[in-house]
Amino acid sequence: MSGKPQGRASARERLLAAASELFYAEGVNTVGIDRVIEHAGVAKASLYNAFGSKDELVRAYLRARHATTRERMTRELEARYATPAERLVGVFEVQGLSFTDPAFRGCAFVSAKAEAQPGSAADEAADEYRSWVHSLFFDLAQDAGAHDPKLLAQQLVLLYDGAGIGAWMDSDPSAEAAARNVAQTLVSAAIARRPSQ
Repeated sequence: MSGKPQGRASARERLLAAASELFYAEGVNTVGIDRVIEHAGVAKASLYNAFGSKDELVRAYLRARHATTRERMTRELEARYATPAERLVGVFEVQGLSFTDPAFRGCAFVSAKAEAQPGSAADEAADEYRSWVHSLFFDLAQDAGAHDPKLLAQQLVLLYDGAGIGAWMDSDPSAEAAARNVAQTLVSAAIARRPSQ
Protein backbone atom coordinates (compact mmCIF):
# COMPACT_ATOMS: atom_id res chain seq x y z
CA MET A 1 0.00 0.00 0.00
CA SER A 2 2.84 2.44 0.79
CA GLY A 3 4.49 1.71 -2.61
CA LYS A 4 1.74 3.36 -4.65
CA PRO A 5 1.76 6.79 -2.99
CA GLN A 6 5.55 6.83 -3.06
CA GLY A 7 5.49 6.00 -6.80
CA ARG A 8 3.00 8.81 -7.48
CA ALA A 9 5.08 11.25 -5.42
CA SER A 10 8.19 10.25 -7.34
CA ALA A 11 6.46 10.75 -10.70
CA ARG A 12 5.12 14.09 -9.46
CA GLU A 13 8.59 15.23 -8.39
CA ARG A 14 10.08 14.15 -11.72
CA LEU A 15 7.36 15.97 -13.64
CA LEU A 16 7.89 19.14 -11.60
CA ALA A 17 11.67 18.96 -12.08
CA ALA A 18 11.27 18.45 -15.84
CA ALA A 19 8.70 21.24 -16.07
CA SER A 20 10.91 23.58 -14.09
CA GLU A 21 13.90 22.97 -16.34
CA LEU A 22 12.03 23.12 -19.66
CA PHE A 23 9.50 25.85 -18.89
CA TYR A 24 12.17 28.13 -17.47
CA ALA A 25 14.62 27.58 -20.33
CA GLU A 26 12.16 27.67 -23.23
CA GLY A 27 8.85 29.11 -22.10
CA VAL A 28 5.59 27.72 -20.77
CA ASN A 29 3.74 27.86 -24.09
CA THR A 30 6.65 26.68 -26.23
CA VAL A 31 7.12 23.42 -24.35
CA GLY A 32 4.46 20.81 -25.05
CA ILE A 33 3.27 18.43 -22.41
CA ASP A 34 4.69 15.43 -24.29
CA ARG A 35 8.21 16.89 -23.96
CA VAL A 36 7.76 17.31 -20.22
CA ILE A 37 6.50 13.73 -19.88
CA GLU A 38 9.38 12.39 -21.97
CA HIS A 39 11.95 14.47 -20.07
CA ALA A 40 10.53 13.26 -16.75
CA GLY A 41 10.53 9.64 -17.90
CA VAL A 42 7.00 8.96 -16.71
CA ALA A 43 3.81 7.65 -18.28
CA LYS A 44 1.34 10.19 -19.65
CA ALA A 45 -1.23 9.07 -17.10
CA SER A 46 1.15 10.20 -14.34
CA LEU A 47 0.73 13.82 -15.40
CA TYR A 48 -3.04 13.65 -15.23
CA ASN A 49 -3.00 11.70 -11.98
CA ALA A 50 -0.62 14.18 -10.33
CA PHE A 51 -1.79 17.49 -11.83
CA GLY A 52 -4.90 16.96 -13.94
CA SER A 53 -3.74 19.23 -16.79
CA LYS A 54 -0.80 21.18 -18.19
CA ASP A 55 -2.34 24.35 -16.75
CA GLU A 56 -2.13 22.91 -13.24
CA LEU A 57 1.42 21.67 -13.87
CA VAL A 58 2.32 25.25 -14.84
CA ARG A 59 0.71 26.52 -11.63
CA ALA A 60 2.65 23.95 -9.58
CA TYR A 61 5.91 24.86 -11.36
CA LEU A 62 5.47 28.58 -10.66
CA ARG A 63 4.36 28.03 -7.06
CA ALA A 64 7.40 25.81 -6.45
CA ARG A 65 9.70 28.53 -7.86
CA HIS A 66 7.92 31.10 -5.71
CA ALA A 67 8.35 28.97 -2.58
CA THR A 68 12.04 28.42 -3.34
CA THR A 69 12.62 32.13 -3.97
CA ARG A 70 10.73 33.16 -0.83
CA GLU A 71 12.55 30.63 1.36
CA ARG A 72 15.96 31.60 -0.01
CA MET A 73 15.23 35.30 0.41
CA THR A 74 14.01 34.87 3.99
CA ARG A 75 16.92 32.63 4.97
CA GLU A 76 19.61 34.81 3.39
CA LEU A 77 18.23 38.11 4.67
CA GLU A 78 18.02 36.79 8.23
CA ALA A 79 21.51 35.28 8.06
CA ARG A 80 23.31 38.21 6.44
CA TYR A 81 21.68 41.42 7.70
CA ALA A 82 20.87 42.73 11.16
CA THR A 83 18.38 45.55 10.52
CA PRO A 84 15.35 46.10 8.25
CA ALA A 85 17.22 48.90 6.42
CA GLU A 86 20.13 46.55 5.71
CA ARG A 87 17.69 43.87 4.56
CA LEU A 88 16.00 46.29 2.15
CA VAL A 89 19.31 46.79 0.39
CA GLY A 90 20.30 43.16 0.94
CA VAL A 91 17.37 41.95 -1.15
CA PHE A 92 19.39 42.97 -4.20
CA GLU A 93 22.43 41.00 -3.10
CA VAL A 94 20.28 37.91 -2.54
CA GLN A 95 18.61 38.43 -5.93
CA GLY A 96 22.05 38.70 -7.50
CA LEU A 97 23.04 35.23 -6.28
CA SER A 98 21.15 33.80 -9.27
CA PHE A 99 22.69 36.18 -11.82
CA THR A 100 25.94 34.21 -12.10
CA ASP A 101 24.17 30.88 -12.72
CA PRO A 102 24.84 29.83 -16.34
CA ALA A 103 21.19 28.75 -16.60
CA PHE A 104 19.89 32.19 -15.51
CA ARG A 105 17.24 33.40 -17.96
CA GLY A 106 15.63 36.24 -16.06
CA CYS A 107 12.49 36.12 -13.97
CA ALA A 108 10.36 33.02 -14.53
CA PHE A 109 7.27 34.98 -13.51
CA VAL A 110 7.82 37.78 -16.02
CA SER A 111 8.23 35.18 -18.77
CA ALA A 112 5.18 33.19 -17.70
CA LYS A 113 3.02 36.31 -17.32
CA ALA A 114 4.02 37.50 -20.80
CA GLU A 115 2.66 34.25 -22.27
CA ALA A 116 -0.35 33.84 -19.98
CA GLN A 117 -4.00 34.29 -20.78
CA PRO A 118 -5.81 36.47 -18.24
CA GLY A 119 -7.19 34.31 -15.45
CA SER A 120 -5.07 31.29 -16.36
CA ALA A 121 -3.11 29.33 -13.78
CA ALA A 122 0.13 30.99 -14.93
CA ASP A 123 -1.45 34.44 -14.65
CA GLU A 124 -2.72 33.74 -11.13
CA ALA A 125 0.57 32.23 -9.94
CA ALA A 126 2.54 35.17 -11.36
CA ASP A 127 0.18 37.57 -9.57
CA GLU A 128 0.73 35.70 -6.27
CA TYR A 129 4.48 36.05 -6.70
CA ARG A 130 4.15 39.71 -7.59
CA SER A 131 2.07 40.39 -4.51
CA TRP A 132 4.79 38.78 -2.40
CA VAL A 133 7.53 40.95 -3.97
CA HIS A 134 5.55 44.12 -3.21
CA SER A 135 4.84 42.94 0.35
CA LEU A 136 8.49 42.03 0.93
CA PHE A 137 9.64 45.55 0.12
CA PHE A 138 6.71 47.31 1.79
CA ASP A 139 7.05 45.37 5.06
CA LEU A 140 10.80 45.96 5.21
CA ALA A 141 10.37 49.66 4.35
CA GLN A 142 7.79 50.03 7.10
CA ASP A 143 9.99 48.18 9.61
CA ALA A 144 12.97 50.35 8.62
CA GLY A 145 10.98 53.49 9.43
CA ALA A 146 10.74 54.91 5.91
CA HIS A 147 8.85 58.20 5.70
CA ASP A 148 6.65 56.80 2.89
CA PRO A 149 7.02 53.00 2.88
CA LYS A 150 4.60 52.57 -0.02
CA LEU A 151 6.60 54.90 -2.27
CA LEU A 152 9.93 53.38 -1.25
CA ALA A 153 8.58 49.87 -1.89
CA GLN A 154 7.34 50.91 -5.33
CA GLN A 155 10.74 52.38 -6.19
CA LEU A 156 12.59 49.30 -4.98
CA VAL A 157 10.28 46.91 -6.85
CA LEU A 158 11.02 48.78 -10.08
CA LEU A 159 14.73 48.59 -9.32
CA TYR A 160 14.43 44.87 -8.53
CA ASP A 161 12.70 44.26 -11.86
CA GLY A 162 15.29 46.27 -13.74
CA ALA A 163 18.19 44.47 -12.10
CA GLY A 164 16.81 41.07 -13.11
CA ILE A 165 16.08 42.12 -16.67
CA GLY A 166 19.43 43.87 -17.06
CA ALA A 167 21.39 40.94 -15.67
CA TRP A 168 19.63 38.57 -18.06
CA MET A 169 19.43 40.59 -21.27
CA ASP A 170 22.90 42.08 -20.95
CA SER A 171 24.46 38.90 -19.53
CA ASP A 172 25.79 41.16 -16.79
CA PRO A 173 25.80 39.90 -13.20
CA SER A 174 27.15 43.28 -12.07
CA ALA A 175 23.58 44.59 -12.39
CA GLU A 176 23.22 43.42 -8.79
CA ALA A 177 25.93 45.77 -7.49
CA ALA A 178 24.56 48.70 -9.49
CA ALA A 179 21.02 48.07 -8.21
CA ARG A 180 22.26 47.64 -4.65
CA ASN A 181 24.05 51.00 -4.78
CA VAL A 182 20.91 52.77 -6.03
CA ALA A 183 18.83 50.96 -3.41
CA GLN A 184 21.18 52.15 -0.66
CA THR A 185 20.72 55.75 -1.80
CA LEU A 186 16.93 55.41 -1.93
CA VAL A 187 16.71 53.69 1.46
CA SER A 188 19.03 56.19 3.18
CA ALA A 189 17.05 59.13 1.79
CA ALA A 190 13.68 57.61 2.70
CA ILE A 191 14.73 56.93 6.28
CA ALA A 192 16.50 60.28 6.72
CA ARG A 193 13.36 62.13 5.61
CA ARG A 194 11.28 60.54 8.33
CA PRO A 195 9.80 63.31 10.48
CA SER A 196 10.72 63.18 14.16
CA GLN A 197 7.91 62.10 16.44
